[in-house]
Amino acid sequence: MRISTKCSTSVHILIMIALLSPQEQVTSENLSESVGRNAVEIRKIFSSLKQTGIIGVSRGKNGTATLLKDPKDITLFDIYSAVDAQSLNELIAIHEKPSQQCVVGRNISVLLAEPYAKVSNAVRQAMSSTTLDDLIQKLYQIEPMMEEILPRNDG
Repeated sequence: MRISTKCSTSVHILIMIALLSPQEQVTSENLSESVGRNAVEIRKIFSSLKQTGIIGVSRGKNGTATLLKDPKDITLFDIYSAVDAQSLNELIAIHEKPSQQCVVGRNISVLLAEPYAKVSNAVRQAMSSTTLDDLIQKLYQIEPMMEEILPRNDG
């Protein structure tokens, strides 16, 4: 089972947007170094997050990304769904082309359907119980310099 790195990259991007916007311009170019991805990849993620209403991206020379939702209302599952929707039902895959002549091969999909669905649902529930705000608050707890670098903006 594997959740693609698009999810962690997107979480990184969203935390940066939450912490920096609107005080600083947040663009794919200035995020690329922090995220460790090129600006084109970040723009693709921006596009997915924008399509699902998580962020807004203004165009032009002074274009910037902003959150359209409160971090308390954005879950890890929302983020994952936005950037990697095609793999939602493939958290655990069944091997391709099992032999139909084999009693196990022709029944493996049926045998694993229920337990795999349980695992998938557990992952969805776990991801739905963690918000972007939870992660931001944890960052302030684990990074001693956070308050000096970016004082909390609690509203």
